[in-house]
Amino acid sequence: MAVFYFAAINFAFFGHHLFMRKDVDVIAKMKKIGRIEPLEIIWEDGRNYQIDKILDARPMASTKGGGAGLRYKVRLGQNIRYLFLDGFIWFVETEN
Repeated sequence: MAVFYFAAINFAFFGHHLFMRKDVDVIAKMKKIGRIEPLEIIWEDGRNYQIDKILDARPMASTKGGGAGLRYKVRLGQNIRYLFLDGFIWFVETEN
């Protein structure tokens, strides 16, 4: 398995909150019809988060962290997060 890391830092302010684009490693399945299904998010400190369910997937820009591409709305346990695929780079929006 090849792992690629690209450093990208984008910031956005919303009200009094600072949001940042955080690149992450993702284990994903490529379906034979061409659809990509993320299965697991791997944080930079090595923590793994299993994606329980993909709730939505659509082309959309990240208004909080910058970038665009496919936005996946995923459930990780009790939490709902947005995971983005921008070209070949996966990222999430984090509050700094």
